[in-house]
Amino acid sequence: MRWPFIRLLPREFRIDFVRLAPMAAVLSALLVIGSGVSLAMQGLNLGIDFRGGTVIEVRTTGPVPLAALRAALPAAGAHDGQVQGVGRPETALIRFRTEGQDTFQGANAVKAKLAAKFPDMTFKPAEVIGPKVSQELGWAGVKALAAALVLMLGYIWFRFQLQFGLGAVVAVFHDVILTIGLLSITQIEFSMSSIAALLTVIGYSMNEKVITFDRLRENLRKYKTTPLRDVINKSENERLSRTLITGTTAILALAGAFFLGGPVLFPLVSTMVFGIFIGTYSSVYVALPIILLWGVKRNDEPAVPLKPATARR
Repeated sequence: MRWPFIRLLPREFRIDFVRLAPMAAVLSALLVIGSGVSLAMQGLNLGIDFRGGTVIEVRTTGPVPLAALRAALPAAGAHDGQVQGVGRPETALIRFRTEGQDTFQGANAVKAKLAAKFPDMTFKPAEVIGPKVSQELGWAGVKALAAALVLMLGYIWFRFQLQFGLGAVVAVFHDVILTIGLLSITQIEFSMSSIAALLTVIGYSMNEKVITFDRLRENLRKYKTTPLRDVINKSENERLSRTLITGTTAILALAGAFFLGGPVLFPLVSTMVFGIFIGTYSSVYVALPIILLWGVKRNDEPAVPLKPATARR
C-alpha cells in the first residue's frame, strides 16, 4: 500500500512553466538586489568563528546542564555564547565574546560568575581565538564554496553541454546569494556551521539541476522537432511529482531539528530548509531559462543497443 499523498499526485502535470519565466526573472532580480542591499547596509551577524572570541572547556561531576548553562551565559557577561557537548556527558565547550575589557580578564569574570551559579563546575584555562585565525577560517570557507562551484561546472559541462553547466552555476550562485541574503536580513548568526549549510544547499541544488537536465536531455532525444519551449514544459511536468516527493521528504527530515533542535541547530537547519525551496525554484526558473535563451544542440543520434558479450563479430 502506497502513501495516500503519493496516490493523489498525477503522473504528469500540465503547467506552462515557460510562460511564467519572465515574472520569475523579475522576482529573482528583486530578491538578489534586496540581498545585496541588506549585505551592504547591515552585513552578516558573524559568530565568534569569524570575529574571534574565547573558548573554555568545562567539566561537572554529572552530565553538563547544557540548557541551563546556555541560559546563564548572557547574565555572566558572555556575548554570542555557545555551549556544545563534547565527548563524555560531563564535558562541554563554551564559546563566547567579551566586550569593553581585556579578553583574559573578561574570560575570568565569566568563569567566576558561572562558578558561583554552578558550584560543581571546573574550568580549564581559556583559549583565545584571535582575529587572524577568524580571517583564515573565513577565507577557507569562501575557497570551499568557490571550489564546489568550479568542480560542479566542470562536471555538468562534461556530462551535458556548456550552456547546461553555465545555467547550473548561475542558478547555484542565485541560491547562494539569496541564502546569504536571508541570513543578513534575519541576522541569524553566521558561523562555520553556516558554511556547512551553504555547501549542503549547493549540493542539493546541483542534484536538482542534474535531474532536471537529465530529463530534458532524454526528451530532446525523443522529440527532435518539437520546440524547445514545449520540451522544457513537458520535462518539468513529468518530473514535478518526483520533485514534490523528494522536497517534502527532505523538509520532513529537517522538521524535527527545526522545531526541537533549539538555538544551537536553528541557524543550520533554517538555512538548509530555505535552500531546499530556493534550489527547487532555481532549477525551473533560473537554469532552464538560460538554456532556453541560449539554445541546445539537437543532433544527437539515438542510442545504439550494445551487443551481447557472447555474440560473434
